[in-house]
Amino acid sequence: MKFFVIGDVTVDHLYHLDRLPAPGEEVAPTRATMQPGGAGGTISVTLARLGHSVTLAARVGDDPFAEYALRSVRESGVLQTAIQVDPELLTSTITVMQTPDGQRAMISYGAANRQLDPAKLKKKDIEGADALIVSAYSLTEGPQREYTLRAIETAKKAKKPVPVFIDLGTGAVNKVGTDLIENVIGADYLTLNQHELLALTDTTSISAALAQLGDAGARRVIVKVGRMGSIVWTPNETELVDPIKPEGRVVDSTGAGDTFTAAFAHAVLTGQTLAQAARTANAAGALAATRVGAQARPITPADLEAALNR
Repeated sequence: MKFFVIGDVTVDHLYHLDRLPAPGEEVAPTRATMQPGGAGGTISVTLARLGHSVTLAARVGDDPFAEYALRSVRESGVLQTAIQVDPELLTSTITVMQTPDGQRAMISYGAANRQLDPAKLKKKDIEGADALIVSAYSLTEGPQREYTLRAIETAKKAKKPVPVFIDLGTGAVNKVGTDLIENVIGADYLTLNQHELLALTDTTSISAALAQLGDAGARRVIVKVGRMGSIVWTPNETELVDPIKPEGRVVDSTGAGDTFTAAFAHAVLTGQTLAQAARTANAAGALAATRVGAQARPITPADLEAALNR
């Protein structure tokens, strides 16, 4: 299968702490590392490792961090023909602080990614893909937003319409709020976690949020609910899909949601039902969390098969 992915590539600075620091306080991490990350990078790398042809649209700076941000992208064979280089802005970076009980704080800088030039979008790349996958961070601001909206329109107007998967992100929802609904509601598949769902709809319950999205015209919504697994919703049914617990201890949730989205798209396009695809995605997200770093745990079809058959 051929995928076209639009999203950020970043350098992630990961700090594991016993507790998050108070304002003005200095704390020492129990572990610190630097890893390539970003929703676009992680989704594309996961799909490539699962055996697909993947083109990634992102923008990096003309700086030393660019090579590091794209390390896994290059190693996994993702096509870089839609990668742009910004002559002025830096490659995006994210600082993640995480505690053992799951609390997390982040500092993110969109930088070069937000300047993705829409004039360089090639319609044939979208029309020739079997699916378009978009990280909602790409819909927040700047030229990157225009690039993404044009790509979505191209996918929908293609002679053979290209299915659109949109994955939300906490930062994207926090920045744009409920106005983001307008740009994501037309997706063929919308993936997001529980916090993002409630923030996107300004509601206090999953059922009310899904009802609101349904009234707005949503087709298929997949909600990541952590240790509970995921929820698959369509206008005709709602199903809770149990989590998968593969071998290995959970050590870092960074990128697990992006891995989930990639594996879900992989499963849908290879013929699985929505519930089966969500179960496959549950397994992939859990596997990703057994290594430190968004792209550190390579996931192959054999890995997924083993996890699903345990």
